[in-house]
Amino acid sequence: MLPVERRIRRRHDFELTLRHGRRAGRAGLGVALLVPTTSESATPARVGFVVSKAVGNAVVRNRVRRRLRELMRTRIDSLPAGSLLVVRAKPVAATLGYDMLASQLDGALRSARRPRRDGQNPGQGRKRANE
Repeated sequence: MLPVERRIRRRHDFELTLRHGRRAGRAGLGVALLVPTTSESATPARVGFVVSKAVGNAVVRNRVRRRLRELMRTRIDSLPAGSLLVVRAKPVAATLGYDMLASQLDGALRSARRPRRDGQNPGQGRKRANE
């Protein structure tokens, strides 16, 4: 289990990460990663989970949450110090096995940590053809 000091618990931290973090998604889950701008941070990386009722009943939601917590327990030390990560389970997550959930989480984390292409700024997005 993740220690309390490694978990995001406050609404403000969830909102900050979801609004300003780098997002990546897969079929079963989505992640938002907010890396601090200062290179020296004394706080450890923290992670929060969002598993809505769309995923299933309480038993299913808790099973998905427990799996995600265990997966992140072994991966959280690879995140930069002071970073915030929100993992959001999609309804498909309830049908995925542990190994498939792990591979989707790893892929989403890789994408979220990858540098932006073409010098895109957060919120800039891609230009549409008709703009």
